[in-house]
Amino acid sequence: MCPDPETIRIYDTRAADYARVVATSTPGALLSAFIAAIPAGGRVLDLGCGPGLSAAWMAKVGLKADAVDASAEMVALAAAHPGVTAWQASFDDLDATALYDGIWANFSLLHAPRADMPGHLAAIHRALRPGGQFHIALKTGTDEARDSLGRLYTYYTPDALTALLTETGFTVTKTTTGRDKGLDGSMADWVSLAAHG
Repeated sequence: MCPDPETIRIYDTRAADYARVVATSTPGALLSAFIAAIPAGGRVLDLGCGPGLSAAWMAKVGLKADAVDASAEMVALAAAHPGVTAWQASFDDLDATALYDGIWANFSLLHAPRADMPGHLAAIHRALRPGGQFHIALKTGTDEARDSLGRLYTYYTPDALTALLTETGFTVTKTTTGRDKGLDGSMADWVSLAAHG
C-alpha cells in the first residue's frame, strides 16, 4: 500500500507468511474498541489491509467492510473473506468524501514517505463522515529505513504523530504503545492512535 516497488514485491511474495504472522483467534483490544465506536451497519475501510483479517472481523459483526492494498496477493487473500469487498489501490487513490464511518490504517501508512503523510491524512479526513473514527498504528522512531527483508519504513514518535493528526483536523482520543515481533522476526516498538474527524 505504498509507492515503493520493493516493499510491494516483498508483500506479494510473502503474503501467506504475513497472514500467518498476524493471524489471531480474536479481534484484539484495539480493533474491538474501533468496531464498538462504529454505528451498527456502518461502512468502514481497512486501508492497507494486508490479508484482510481486520476487515474480516468488521464484516463478521455486520459492518460494510471495504479493504484496499497495493499488493495484489494481499488483496486476493482479503477478498476471500466473507463480506469483505477488496480491491488493489494505493494511498494516493483514496478520493472519497464523507463515505466512511471509520477508517482502519493498521501498520500500513508506515510504508508511506514522510513527505506524503500530511496529504494522506487529509484524504482520510475527507473520506470520513463527520465524527468518523480513525485508527492509525505505526512503528516508533524518527528516521526512514529498510528492514532486513527490504521493506521501507518511516518511523514517528507518538508526539509527532499526534501533532500531524491534530493539524489535519482530527481529535486524538487515545494513545496506545506496545512492542511486538514482525514478519522480519525482529521486535519493534509501536504506537497507535484512536481519533475522530
